[in-house]
Amino acid sequence: MPFNTITVGGAVVPTVIHTYISHSQYLHRNSYKHQPIEHISYHEGLHLIRQFLLYASHHTVEDIQRFTSQWVPNPRWVKVDDVKIPQEKTSEAAEALQDQLGHKGIQKVGGKLWWQWRREGNHLRADWIEMRGDYDERMKNNDNGKRVMFYVHGGAYFFGSVDEHRYQMQRHARKLKARVFARHLGRFEETHRYAHCAPARYRLAPQFPFPCGLYDCLSAYLYLLTIQDPSTIILAGDSAGGGMVVSLLVILRDRGIALPAGAILISPWVDLTHSFPSVAGDSKFDYIPAHGFLQRPSASWPPPNIDDMENIVMGALEKVAGAEIPKTHHHESKEAKEIRQEAIQGFSIDAHPTHIDPQANENNPAGTKDAGERPGNTIPGSGHHLSIMIDGNLVEIKDQIQMYTTNQLISHPLVSPVLQATLGGLPPLLIQTGGGEMLRDEQIYLAHKAANPSKYQPGEAYLDEYPEARDLISRWKGTDVQLQVWDDLCHVAPTLSFTRPAKYMYRSIAQFGAWALARAQRTEIDILDDDNVSIISTDSQSGSDASDDAVKKAPISKTGPSPAGRVGRAGDPLPAFRNHMIRERVDHNGNIYHLEPPNTLPALAMPANEVGVIKPGPVRKWMAAKKKWDGKYAREKRAVQKQRAKELARGYDVFEDDEVPPPSALAGRRMKNMPREEKKGRSWGMSLWSLWGSSHDEKTIEREEKAEQEPEKTTATATDVARVRVSNSTTDRYSRSRSRRRTVTDAGQTANDDDAVDENTTTAEILRKKQEAGETDIDADRSLLSPSFTPRKRNGESNVEANATLPSPIRPHEGGMAYPFKLATPVNGGDANLSTLTLTSTVGVIAPKEPEDGKAAEKTLESSSKAVENGQVIDARRPEPVSFVTASDGLDLKG
Repeated sequence: MPFNTITVGGAVVPTVIHTYISHSQYLHRNSYKHQPIEHISYHEGLHLIRQFLLYASHHTVEDIQRFTSQWVPNPRWVKVDDVKIPQEKTSEAAEALQDQLGHKGIQKVGGKLWWQWRREGNHLRADWIEMRGDYDERMKNNDNGKRVMFYVHGGAYFFGSVDEHRYQMQRHARKLKARVFARHLGRFEETHRYAHCAPARYRLAPQFPFPCGLYDCLSAYLYLLTIQDPSTIILAGDSAGGGMVVSLLVILRDRGIALPAGAILISPWVDLTHSFPSVAGDSKFDYIPAHGFLQRPSASWPPPNIDDMENIVMGALEKVAGAEIPKTHHHESKEAKEIRQEAIQGFSIDAHPTHIDPQANENNPAGTKDAGERPGNTIPGSGHHLSIMIDGNLVEIKDQIQMYTTNQLISHPLVSPVLQATLGGLPPLLIQTGGGEMLRDEQIYLAHKAANPSKYQPGEAYLDEYPEARDLISRWKGTDVQLQVWDDLCHVAPTLSFTRPAKYMYRSIAQFGAWALARAQRTEIDILDDDNVSIISTDSQSGSDASDDAVKKAPISKTGPSPAGRVGRAGDPLPAFRNHMIRERVDHNGNIYHLEPPNTLPALAMPANEVGVIKPGPVRKWMAAKKKWDGKYAREKRAVQKQRAKELARGYDVFEDDEVPPPSALAGRRMKNMPREEKKGRSWGMSLWSLWGSSHDEKTIEREEKAEQEPEKTTATATDVARVRVSNSTTDRYSRSRSRRRTVTDAGQTANDDDAVDENTTTAEILRKKQEAGETDIDADRSLLSPSFTPRKRNGESNVEANATLPSPIRPHEGGMAYPFKLATPVNGGDANLSTLTLTSTVGVIAPKEPEDGKAAEKTLESSSKAVENGQVIDARRPEPVSFVTASDGLDLKG
């Protein structure tokens, strides 16, 4: 059956209708309360994407690539320009990537030439996407733009395009008043009658596996640096694109290339080994297939495994010999049948593994000193198949699991960034995670690893594989990270741009992006205040628009904690970073709560040696689906093998220097007179999806045009923003009435972090920082950690010399508490005053002098100037005036 708009519509429409009916039933609606799916637009969108991916899995990789890359018209209010990346920049990128991989890494990926190869006439290109009104304003002011978002879209590395994602990118451009620079992920360049330009999709896996896409990303960024200052650039990416952005940032950092102002990661895919707990769980709130991505066999996927290659080589030899090698088909042994079945299903099961104790080794990660006899090769690496113990059986995985790269490279740090030696030293990051998505744990781990590199180090097995990583762990300080975990949301929820949760996520992205740009440029930037024109939908039944005031009245769960705030807009200041992090949990109504402590999150409870180690849960689900797929499409797989054998007999073009491209790489199957890619046409289905996704923006643009006709226009000043000192306050700081512009600046959100010293920094913290910097000896300065007064011994003798002077004024500490001031007392023979006695009652009470006649203390009551308190005779006269010294006097706060 063909894969086009009609067939796709026939597959997804029944699901949409069924979702609508079930959602309309009162009993079901009650069960949806306080979940994103209580909004029918979100519920339908979630099921629509899930059904689309299920239907697409029964078609080939080429089918889904062709469908999702078709041209989609852009709205009248969006301007799109095409640009070609110069060859000079692709050459520079190749050199930088080779330096990052190193000699050993180049050998692992199969060489340094094949991933630079492109089809004849194919060039790396990108799109500029911008609101037409913003473009006209820039041209009028002769402004090149100080807000650029370099966006890398997702699609599991093997499908999707700029056309498919443009409705999301134009939303980012409108909210941030920015230009979006989107690199094409494609393979061909053809003109057609629908488009104003001739874009080329960037190279997608599996035909162009790792590091092809990363190389293209780096080339595009180097080009961008020739026309933009790095302080004007924000990187952004979703899913696979988010993972690629992290790897790109690491390369820029390590190679000394200018880093951007910040990066926005939307549900980044950063662990292709699927080693975190959430991947093994259910996916009722997500649309990603629980078993991973499986497709109908074709020339591109799956690539031949070792057993397949043996059959292909045998077929090629038969072709060359001109006659078939004798075979025995009538009396095929049971063992031969099992081998043939394993070759089809892509994995083998050994029910009686030798020299392995399943009970003692099943849960031990490979590569650790305590593992003993390993239950298999659970850590990806060269020279062996992946294998793992499942239910007492040794499962050996032969087929390639991920389309982006081979099984041996899924743990490479540029493929799975959670295995990087350190993610410190990067620009500020915003990481948005769906609380209901399968990949949430790896994203939570990524955020904490970036903020605290020394705590979340790679395991010993990884460090043994990449020994150079040991020197990098302590090299970079923590990265500032804003982590937002959105309750029960799916993977890349902004895809459902027409839903209420997605609109809040876009607002949060614009808020972070505006702050990061203002911080990097050290100046104020103007942002459109769209509070009154960009309206959040609230009606759970119809998804219709309503005012923001109505949204604020949306119900809040009475059983949980009270919200700490609400999602801000582009002009609102971010809260302060604490230990390099802003940790937030957000519900679908935009209410912000404090994220649970790290020690309660499963993602952070994993030992370092478990990260990057394949687990039984995901493998078990993959095996069940793989067995079904391979059984259903066994005939197609054998046909692909025969075709490969014919091509191998004719011979492929080879690269120099013993290049060995991965089995799926088209570069390794080059032939003379290769057929050109077919032209792409217009997709009515993708056009309808894009129109649905753009509907909110269209309404907002209409409201903006109407609002622009209003004469009154106010601008918040820098003083207004600076007045809001970093705090947890959630009150509205600005008047919203008819204000069209907001001024954004950095309010010092990172200034109170670990490396900063201000009026709130304790003396102990200052000394620790000085000691780390080698500026002081903490033992010599230990007196600074005590109050400035010195109590007398209980025998009445003073610890203070007669001519002693008070220590320099410091902030007093007692019992682990810091006081805002200290009381200065007379030194030369004077008793402490009553206030000092109260403060020091547990440290050392100052006893009065004994009477000269030696009479009992009770007799001193005869004097009106004496009194007894707690069995001690004290001076009852009014104490002398005391001087108050502020805590900051005498401190060098600049450290």
